[in-house]
Amino acid sequence: MIHRWSIARRLFVAHLLFMVALTAIVGTATFVDARDHAYEEAGRRMAGIAVSVADSPFVLEAASAADPSALLQPYALEVMDDADADFITIMAPDRTRWTHPRDEELGRPYIGSIDAALNGEVFTEITAGTLGPSVRTIAPVKDADGTVRALVAAGVTVRTVDIALSGRLPALVAIGLALLAGGSVASWLLERYLQRVTRGWGPEQLAQLFAYYESVLHSVREGVILIDSRGNVVMYNDQAAELLGLTKRSSNGEAAGSAANDGGSAAAGSRAAPSLAELPLAPSLKELFESGRTALDEIHLTGSRILVVNQGPAVGPDSAAGRQRAAVFGTVATIRDRTEIESLGSELETMRTLSDALRAQTHEHANRLHTIVSLMELGRASEALDFATKDLELSQRLTDDLVSSIEEPVLGALIMGKAAEAHERGVELILSTGGSTAVTGLAVQDLVAILGNLLDNAIDAAAEAPAPRLVELTVGTTGSALEIAVEDSGAGIDPGAVEDVFRHGFSTKTPGPFGRGLGLALVRQAVQRLGGTMTITSPAGALFRVTLPVTEEEKP
Repeated sequence: MIHRWSIARRLFVAHLLFMVALTAIVGTATFVDARDHAYEEAGRRMAGIAVSVADSPFVLEAASAADPSALLQPYALEVMDDADADFITIMAPDRTRWTHPRDEELGRPYIGSIDAALNGEVFTEITAGTLGPSVRTIAPVKDADGTVRALVAAGVTVRTVDIALSGRLPALVAIGLALLAGGSVASWLLERYLQRVTRGWGPEQLAQLFAYYESVLHSVREGVILIDSRGNVVMYNDQAAELLGLTKRSSNGEAAGSAANDGGSAAAGSRAAPSLAELPLAPSLKELFESGRTALDEIHLTGSRILVVNQGPAVGPDSAAGRQRAAVFGTVATIRDRTEIESLGSELETMRTLSDALRAQTHEHANRLHTIVSLMELGRASEALDFATKDLELSQRLTDDLVSSIEEPVLGALIMGKAAEAHERGVELILSTGGSTAVTGLAVQDLVAILGNLLDNAIDAAAEAPAPRLVELTVGTTGSALEIAVEDSGAGIDPGAVEDVFRHGFSTKTPGPFGRGLGLALVRQAVQRLGGTMTITSPAGALFRVTLPVTEEEKP
């Protein structure tokens, strides 16, 4: 049954039992201390009475009389009443009582220790006598020579002391009950708080939940990062560390090469949770995480990756009946890698360009073939032969120019396709080469992404401009670098918006069904990945210059 109890109930019962035990211990200790103080106080009071009586000249004079009891008994009874003592016994050095509260005890030997008093000392003891256990003080009566002539014992019974102590018990009980009540209220309030925070779960359930949590972090293929309301990173898993270029952390917060707790890289532990400012994040990602805003499938570019990020608030449980708004502890962001998908998309776009080029050439070829057939039907064979010869020479010359200028076949095919597409849209693509155009040592996929996106933007800009619609492409090597320049006759780019051009989401075109503003951002990412540089100027239209380093041994 106890295993079904929540953490709050277990802590409440444990704390309540602790308060009961603490109250009992403190109450007992306080009572014993008060009793000891009562006995000490009674001893000091009896010492004062005994010394006062012993120092009285009347007592010393009566001790030398023939019948000391006749003189001292009335005196002792009077002092006993005035001093509120239970007994005052004046005795001879041989223990013979001269005074006693009970007349029948006169002349009998005193019961108790007197050795210290016979030596001239005053001492206090708790011992049993004719009146029962009592706190008593024995003081010597000395003459002028210091000889002990008599002894005085003043005392109060233990029962009298206990009766006086019992007067303090209500206060002690009240303090104990107040302590118990205060502890119980504190335990109840703590139980209510824990019941709300832990949702009534027991430690076994929390342990099971934590095991599920670790399993999810270990098995999920998306990056997960948790950020609190102060901008500190609470936790990120291994996938997030890989995608964001972060250091994997062990459960105690130290850098580690393996996953923390088999799946989660916890930033908490012996070290303080790192802030977002300490992590090497891309500016757009840092801005998103710091803002805490809700994001749905946002695309962010890092140094070498294209990431899709979703972010939402980490909301605590609602209070009872919704009377209080739920607390927001921070944000949770999930991250997916879209780099390979975009790479495949670029390759697909290249294939689409080539397909469009083939379609355009097929369309042009069909028109020319129909023209030749019509001339033949009209009996103009010589004119048909002349038209076919000139058309063949033009097509062959364009193909020969591209083949002789571009040594990389993939780039040649891409440029031929873009040339056909530009021609179909009324734009003239002019190609210039300088030096060698061999690109051995550079990733062809990156070059296709760079050149393809630059030509697409240039053709779009030129197609929207008035005639003449031109796109000039220059490719060649200078020293140890490959230089690519693309210039169009379009409207150009505002110098103040040059930096925004490379930002994902920026576009001067009408947004399509899948959004715009990714092409030039991908170009910049590829250029940075290859260690190159990229500049934008606007002498007439827009001029993009890309410089990519090549290795010495592969330089022409």
